[in-house]
Amino acid sequence: MSRQAVRGTRMTQGPIERRASQARRRVVRLAPDRPPARIRSATSTADASRCRRQRAERGPSAQHRVLPPARRGCYPCTMGYERYETPAALPPRARLGQYWKLLRGDRPIGVLLLLWPTWWALWLAADRVPPLWTLFVFTAGVWLTRSAGCVINDYADRWLDPQVERTRSRPLATGAVSGREALAVFALLMLVAFALVLTMNALTIGLSVVGLFLAASYPYLKRYTYLPQVYLGMAFGWGIPMAFAAVRGEVPALGWLLYAVNILWATAYDTWYAMVDREDDLRAGSKSTAILFGELDLVIQGVLYALMFVALAFVGHRADLGVWYWAGLGVAALLVAAEFRMARHRERAACFRAFLHNNWVGLAIFAGIAASLALRATSH
Repeated sequence: MSRQAVRGTRMTQGPIERRASQARRRVVRLAPDRPPARIRSATSTADASRCRRQRAERGPSAQHRVLPPARRGCYPCTMGYERYETPAALPPRARLGQYWKLLRGDRPIGVLLLLWPTWWALWLAADRVPPLWTLFVFTAGVWLTRSAGCVINDYADRWLDPQVERTRSRPLATGAVSGREALAVFALLMLVAFALVLTMNALTIGLSVVGLFLAASYPYLKRYTYLPQVYLGMAFGWGIPMAFAAVRGEVPALGWLLYAVNILWATAYDTWYAMVDREDDLRAGSKSTAILFGELDLVIQGVLYALMFVALAFVGHRADLGVWYWAGLGVAALLVAAEFRMARHRERAACFRAFLHNNWVGLAIFAGIAASLALRATSH
């Protein structure tokens, strides 16, 4: 057909006929390169089914749990993890391994950071080695409550963990453990811890209820405030007033002063931890002191550590501790100085090492307290 004939045909067609003719030409033009839409839909459905079967055979994997970055401050009603399929069931041994990982059994650093302040309080409250049963209850309670805190933290952060490089492989983030299972584990751990506390006096039991509230509510604060690390110090240090209550039947001023020491210390060392995740938290809309402090993070941490040592000096003076305590504080101060040298460039790995280094700070302070009290006991 000549060009003039085609032009004449177009002029005689109405608008509906012209649109139909254009649509036919588009289909003819695309036919050699792409199948029609109906065929494409069937093909994509088959591909999706094949991918689902392959994922089920491979088991849970973090790589297809990764979510697109959320807008800052945005918490959608439908969480990202709810849009992914439940992975295939794991063998019993692998499942136990996932539960152990959920409890952070493979990372004891958190237990130690919780244990040292509790032991500070037990030794100072008893003025010597505390009663063995009380020591056992609080040592076991530290492990139980810390593990329960990790479980409820992962449950609260299951919207965030798939978006953070360090936490993508956590059992709740990958779907290896379900939310209901995590809540059941949390309840079991807290029940065992409460059963141990029931062997203590009434004041200790009452304080344990407050501790349960602090541990359960802490993980949700990072959605609403830039100071979750301060609240973590309150939750982690609640064993201090409980220890004084268990040994003395009251919480004296020395106990609350030591509690303030722990809040300052935990805020400082957990800021190192938050600096590791700062970029991921900014993308996901989570909050922390590392984000709040910004470029002044090292300066403010220095102030927090300085206030901690000032408060520890008051503790030593009030408890009339000897030279070994002050030697322990000196060693702890040197260890803190090493942390700042280690993480002065704010590299992720260095900040994480600085966080881990605080275990030795807590140990040095405990060694000073225990040695000073032991020397006092032998001299009397």
